[in-house]
Amino acid sequence: MLRHVDLTKVFFVDIETVPAHGSHDDLPETHRPLWERFSTKRHAKEVADGRTHPELYEKAGLYAEFGKVVCISVGFFRPLKDETLEFRIKSFADDDECEVLRGFASLLARHPPCSYEYRPKLESASKDGYYLCAHNGREFDYGYLGRRMLICGQPIPPMLDIAGHKPWDLPHLLDTMDLWRFGDNKGYISLPLLAGIFGIPSPKDDIDGSQVAHTYWAERNLRRIVTYCEKDVITTARIFLHYTGQKALWPEVQVTHTPWPAVPTMRVMA
Repeated sequence: MLRHVDLTKVFFVDIETVPAHGSHDDLPETHRPLWERFSTKRHAKEVADGRTHPELYEKAGLYAEFGKVVCISVGFFRPLKDETLEFRIKSFADDDECEVLRGFASLLARHPPCSYEYRPKLESASKDGYYLCAHNGREFDYGYLGRRMLICGQPIPPMLDIAGHKPWDLPHLLDTMDLWRFGDNKGYISLPLLAGIFGIPSPKDDIDGSQVAHTYWAERNLRRIVTYCEKDVITTARIFLHYTGQKALWPEVQVTHTPWPAVPTMRVMA
């Protein structure tokens, strides 16, 4: 499985998202009716059960229209002179979302997507290109990043410029959850469960996804979110090694953290 993929050409990615504002009360007046209509449709059962739109706003980070990206962590394998591997992790994190996206886009822009087609569907794609890999990336991370880049006015790098393309035209977008399905569309599996099956420590030993918004807006603790995000990246990479039959490599891997920039003290943007 995936033996054709060069391990050193895969960027393992995870993103952390939060509501764009600290609470429903902080939403601009023009956005409140938009959120009410949106959440009424998306969370119809909860609305019917009596949950209010302000209460549902805690889920706004799930949607690119009402959330923002506060951290993107990227990991990649690099061969060392002693023939072992280094797994280097770089984090883009700031309360200024556009700065986060610019940094990540700059990284991706230097690496064309991989394609094995004679006439690739994506601009600059080639057989010597690179891959992205995320858990549930095809249904969440990749699309979310593209939409938020549009909102920020950020040019979308070829790796993520995928709007309008068929899934089978995008072999460079790997997804550890999608690969686990083996064609079964009902085969959803969480990252901690998949890690547990393979005997990999859970990345959710501190906070989980449901606590990220509180950690960001209430605790003002972006550093904690970065640590959590990087653990997810490491776990995704280790799962990928199992998929490729190379799990024995991990004990010899040297993990290096190189955050970009050094995670600042959070400043709330107006």
